[in-house]
Amino acid sequence: MSTRTETVTGPLAFLADIHGNLAALDAVLQELRDARAVNIYVAGDLLLGGDDPLGVWKRLQEVNARCVRGPSDLALAVLDPARVPARDDAQRAALARFQETRDALGEVILARLRRLPLALRIELPDKTDVLVVHGTPRDPDECFTADLSDDEMESLLADDPADFVLCGGSHVPFARELDAARIISVGSVGECTDPTLACFALLRPTASGPLVEPRHVRYR
Repeated sequence: MSTRTETVTGPLAFLADIHGNLAALDAVLQELRDARAVNIYVAGDLLLGGDDPLGVWKRLQEVNARCVRGPSDLALAVLDPARVPARDDAQRAALARFQETRDALGEVILARLRRLPLALRIELPDKTDVLVVHGTPRDPDECFTADLSDDEMESLLADDPADFVLCGGSHVPFARELDAARIISVGSVGECTDPTLACFALLRPTASGPLVEPRHVRYR
């Protein structure tokens, strides 16, 4: 799994699953400005699904967000919807929306999506190791979900050395303290289970270790 490593100070912001929803992203970014969080990490699935994928991409560049690649990002980058047979009207509509998103982004941005890393590793000042990934360290396309047992989650860590794993995928925010690591699912910015909310998390380094604060903002 391709991984980039950075050394940063906090507060740090963690987002995921924006899915092309610019209104939700802008609401979160206002909260981050208020919190003075300038280091922004996004755990994949950036653009597919909402009304303004290009606007989301531009906004992420404006705030220098560091992004990892989710499965929908890779699909946008490499999949030709004209080669996918549609079995019914719903699939035809989904493929048409997929093509519209590709057209709105253009080949240069699609190529940049393809080159995004699968994970980012962050070293905090106290040497805490934070991994940002869309899914799990074992497989970026599978997700931690709140219904998994501790043993099941441990197996998905695949012996990764991270102290914290910040992830998306499930669209549901939750935290789990394991022997090997702490799992923080940050929820979804653009496709939260409550469509009026956008979820994210803040991490603040402290003398006693990182403090993770789940947050949400109402944007509708």
